[in-house]
Amino acid sequence: MSAPLSYITRSFPDDPGLDTAVSRAVMLRVASGDLPETLRIARPGSIVAFGKRDVVGGGYAEAVAAARAGGFEAIERLAGGRAAVFHDQTISFAHSIPDHDPRSRVSERFDALSGLMVRAFAALGIDARVGEVPGEYCPGADSVNARGVRKLMGVGQRLVSRASHVGGVVVVDGADRVNGILVPVYRALGLEWRPEATGAVADEVPGVTWQQVADAIEAEYAALYELVPAEVDEQTLELARALAPEHLSPYEGTAAASTSSASASSK
Repeated sequence: MSAPLSYITRSFPDDPGLDTAVSRAVMLRVASGDLPETLRIARPGSIVAFGKRDVVGGGYAEAVAAARAGGFEAIERLAGGRAAVFHDQTISFAHSIPDHDPRSRVSERFDALSGLMVRAFAALGIDARVGEVPGEYCPGADSVNARGVRKLMGVGQRLVSRASHVGGVVVVDGADRVNGILVPVYRALGLEWRPEATGAVADEVPGVTWQQVADAIEAEYAALYELVPAEVDEQTLELARALAPEHLSPYEGTAAASTSSASASSK
């Protein structure tokens, strides 16, 4: 019999800080035993999600200003490497897993998630593969790509005592929007990459919709778990509201703020 997996689909696209904090709050409540193992698949707003290396590196304030000038909120995310892009044609996923020793199973969780995404994309007719495409943005060995040439999915992990969070993004459509905002953001951060390595599911399967891709991912989870529909309960939402300010970049998205790269490196 399949293990139950609580399944949340609620999004907060108009409040990016809260949207990010909800996934963190779920992780913390799973760790404390207040919630069961939980999967959240959501449709985010326009966000550039910065990793810890971005936040402490040079050019961060300029990158934040560039993101906001381009209409994307600047978020400091839970997990992952370099800056990644979310918008309304991407899928945000977050899987919070109770684990008394989460550090011992990092590779196992990455392998499981990447394999699941490969199967979901293959069900849509894509030649999907695990591995880093040379020059991809936010590079990672557990990314999933199309045909070995274009990145479709990125994933990261966050570990806390007694739980792990496996989260990331699938680009359904709008690879041009991802590249359009990453050009000034990565320039500010001093990162080299190849925009042509950025892909989208719709580039491989013309006409595919956001919901069709979400359904394909859900089907793969349903093959492994008993999905139990759930809502974001009030206790989780209250915790998320308290955490949300920690995820919004403290820098202003203005030209004046972008002059302070020294303060960015001290964050």
